[in-house]
Order: sequence, then C-alpha cells, then structure tokens
Amino acid sequence: MTEARPSRIPDLVARRGGDLLSGWLAQQRAAISAHAALISDAELEDQSKSFLDAFRAGLASGDLQDIDRAEWADARNFLRDVSRSRALQGFRPSETASFIFSLKQPLFDLLRKELAKDPVNLAEETWRVSTILDRLGLYTTEAYQAMREEIIVRQQQELLELSTPVVQLWERILALPLVGTLDSARTQVVMETLLERIVETGSEVAIIDITGVPTVDTLVAQHLLKTIAATRLMGADCIISGIRPQIAQTIVHLGVDLGAVVTKATLADAFAVALERTRAKTPGTPLAAR
Repeated sequence: MTEARPSRIPDLVARRGGDLLSGWLAQQRAAISAHAALISDAELEDQSKSFLDAFRAGLASGDLQDIDRAEWADARNFLRDVSRSRALQGFRPSETASFIFSLKQPLFDLLRKELAKDPVNLAEETWRVSTILDRLGLYTTEAYQAMREEIIVRQQQELLELSTPVVQLWERILALPLVGTLDSARTQVVMETLLERIVETGSEVAIIDITGVPTVDTLVAQHLLKTIAATRLMGADCIISGIRPQIAQTIVHLGVDLGAVVTKATLADAFAVALERTRAKTPGTPLAAR
C-alpha cells in the first residue's frame, strides 16, 4: 500500500489566497442574497479574510482530518464567534453553515486548475477538502444551535422576570399579581423577586394575587405554600387574593390546607386587610402619587 502524498492544499491556499477570497465572496453573496441587509459587504469580507487566516494556520499543521487539534483552535473560535453573531442577526442555520460550505466551490476550482494533469492527486485533494470543510461546517452548525439555545434560555428567563412584577401599593405593602401557570422554574423566580423586594422596602405584608392563574392544582398549591413560607421567614405576612369559586372548590377537593393563610376574593379586599395590619388605614398618600 503506497503512503499518502503530502497535501498540496496548504501551499495552494497560501499562494492563491486572493483568488480564493474573491471566488468565496461571490459564492457567499449569492447564498445570502435574500438576506443581504443583515450583513454589509465590508463585514462579510472582513469575516472571510479572518477565517482564511485561521484556515491557513490549521492547514499548516498538516492535519486535514482532526479539527480538534490545537492548530485549529483559531478556526474553531472564529467560527463560534461568527455563529453567535449570525444567530443574533437573524440568519437561519443553513445560511450560517453556508459560510463554510460556500468555500468548497472556489477551492475545487483552484484544485482543478492546479492538478488538471494529475487526476489521481486531484481526486485525493478534493476528498481532503470535502472532509475538512464538512467538519468545519458541522462545527459551525453545532455552534449556531448552542447559541440559539442560549438565546432561548435567556429570553425565557427574561419573560419569567417580566411576568412576575412586584408592585409596592403602600408603605410596607407589596402586591405580586400572577398571570399564567406556575411551574417550578417560575416559582423560584417569583420567590426570589418577592423576597428581594421585601428586603428592599421593609414591607410587612405581601399580597399574592392569583386572579390571572387559570387553574390551581396540587403542584400550583404547593408552589404557593413554599412562597408563603419563605415570605414568613423574612418577617412578612402573606395574603392570597383572586380566589374564584372554581378555584376554592378545587383547593377543597385537593385537600390543600390554606387554613393558616388569609385569602380574599379580590385584590381590593386583600389590600384593605393589609392596610389594617399595617395600621395604615387612616388617610395617607400612596407611594405612586408622591
């Protein structure tokens, strides 16, 4: 079995880098023509030049198979950054991967011109190019997917925080209106937000309004009880408002014990109780009017 010949790709890319860049940019512009507004020509050219520098460094190692080697670190890091920026810019996964896959055609063209008289070597080098670019393209796709998942998780966290506003109704009185279903993750955010606001404001009463919670099952009731227990540990009392007839029946049916918790049908009723508890029922100026 004959030993594989050293690849001529590193030398070819080093010598014909300008031609390769021109052909690659043309391929990229054609691939993203429908979304050209998402990235400028100057940014596209700058990204392409930077990757070719990192690509040449990886090729110089002589290993056109293993992109996990240290010599390919610059290329991997750059592709991770490009995937991140394109995910944020609104590119689709296929459009992001085309950044690498569109390099195939211009590189194949250079190989055909260089090795026109040596078809066997041309086939070998074409296979090598396909292999390394396929692996880099898959790496780009994986990096893009990881970034999209990171964005989704961050957006979910932001939505959770936005959906749990703690409002100061009066001195030493907070209200937490809940809308939507309570799950473990949201309960944790609710609890942390409420406890932080109790400490910040020195509040003595927290009203948890569940008017916007569609259903109360055993799990939701447990989440509420945990929040109430944590609030009491911080030295504040809890009042639950928004108890509709259907929810009251469900709570009784589930056997959930809310006997130690003050419950009211409306937020207004709960606020009146809170005012009595804080001895602030006499006329005063609400914080919102100051």
